[in-house]
Amino acid sequence: MSTAHTMRGYLLLLALVFAARAHAADVAALAKPCEDCHGQNGVSQADDVPTIAGISAPVHGDSMLAFKDKSRPCRASKYRHGDTARPETDMCAVAAKLGDADVEALAAYFAAKPFVPAKQAFDAAKAAAGKTLHARDCAKCHTDGGSVADDDASILAGQHLKYLQQSLADFRSGKRDPGKKMGEKLKPLSDSDVEALAHYFASEQ
Repeated sequence: MSTAHTMRGYLLLLALVFAARAHAADVAALAKPCEDCHGQNGVSQADDVPTIAGISAPVHGDSMLAFKDKSRPCRASKYRHGDTARPETDMCAVAAKLGDADVEALAAYFAAKPFVPAKQAFDAAKAAAGKTLHARDCAKCHTDGGSVADDDASILAGQHLKYLQQSLADFRSGKRDPGKKMGEKLKPLSDSDVEALAHYFASEQ
């Protein structure tokens, strides 16, 4: 191979490396507003905000699209953690500013980050009851205690208790579409059953 061909190959490789680095920097900048609420690298410190690190890209992307078309509740919320406060945030307003390519990039970015379970208090008796309910009704889709991202059913194990309680309430009330299978499983459950499930998933730390 000639010196000219070698040089062109080297310059092409260099251009690809710089392009990849520039893209990574662009995605990190795009993710910064997400981290203001969802925590550094998508690990939430707010009990009403889920950790999005490690969530599979398809699930994350679908959630963002649901916020864009307002088929998922977009209640404004405000949280203070120690000396850190965040402004009221409406996920529908956030998602509306993102294009499809942005959603895809963010979903892939956070999917590559490690999920970190929330260290939190929970009711041991409720968690034990929830574990039994999970084994009976939920384990087929939410395997290994709801901790497997590859299930494409989100990560429930180790999410914040308050967020879990609100999400389950939204599914039961119809504010969020649980899908046919999950809807059939939720319908016969009592309020105490649902509370037990939330404590079980919160206990998986």
